[in-house]
Amino acid sequence: MTELMPETGILSMLMGATLVVKCVLGFLLSMSVWSWTIIFTKLVSINRAKKSVSEGYELFFQASDLGSGLQLLGQTPSSPLTLLSTKAVREFRNLERADIERDRKRALVKDTLRRMLRQGITAELKRLSSSLPFLATCANAAPFIGLFGTVWGIMDAFHEIGKAESAALTTVAPGISEALVATAIGLAVAIPATIAYNYFRSVLSDVQGEMINFAGAFLNRVEREVSWVSPKGKRNGMEE
Repeated sequence: MTELMPETGILSMLMGATLVVKCVLGFLLSMSVWSWTIIFTKLVSINRAKKSVSEGYELFFQASDLGSGLQLLGQTPSSPLTLLSTKAVREFRNLERADIERDRKRALVKDTLRRMLRQGITAELKRLSSSLPFLATCANAAPFIGLFGTVWGIMDAFHEIGKAESAALTTVAPGISEALVATAIGLAVAIPATIAYNYFRSVLSDVQGEMINFAGAFLNRVEREVSWVSPKGKRNGMEE
C-alpha cells in the first residue's frame, strides 16, 4: 500500500499557522470583505452618477431655455446636476431677496452663483468619493501587513528548526510555506483594491469634468436669459 501523504492544502497550512499569523490573516480577511463591499457599492453609485450627469448635461444643453433645462433636470432628483442647480437657484433667490440695490445685485449674481456651483461640485465629489480612501489604504497597507505575518511565521519556523536541531527541507518547508500564505493573501487584498481605486478615480474625474461643463453652461444661460423682474412681474428662467 502506498503511504498516505500529509495534508498540504491551503486550509491545513492556515490551521497550522501561529497565533500571530492567524490574527494577521483574520485582519486581512476583514479588510478584504469591507473592500469588496465598497467596490460593489461604488460600482453602482459612481457609474449611475456618471450616466445621470452625462445625460443631464445633454438635456440641459439642448433645452430651449433655462427654465426648460431646469425642469428636465428635475425629472431625476437624485442626479448630481439636479442637486447643483437646486442649490444655485436657492442662492439666486436669497440674493434676489437681499436688501441690496439692483445694480449691485446684478454685479454680484454671477460671482455668487459661481461660488455656489463650485461648492456644490466639491460637495458632490466628496459624497461620491466617500469610502474610497479605505481602498487606497488597503492597496498600500495590505501587502505590508501580509509581509509582517510572513516575517513572523518565518521567525517561528527558524525557531522550531533550532529546537529540532535539523535544517532538512522537510523541517523547514512547512513553517515557511505557512508564513508565505500571509504575503499571498495580502497581495490578494491589495490588487483588487488598487484596480478599483484607480478606476473609480478615473470615473470621478469624468464626472467632475461634466459637472464643471454644466456649471459653465448654467452660468452662461443665467447671464443671457435671467432678468430680475420681467415686464409682467414674473421672473424669467428661475420661476419656482
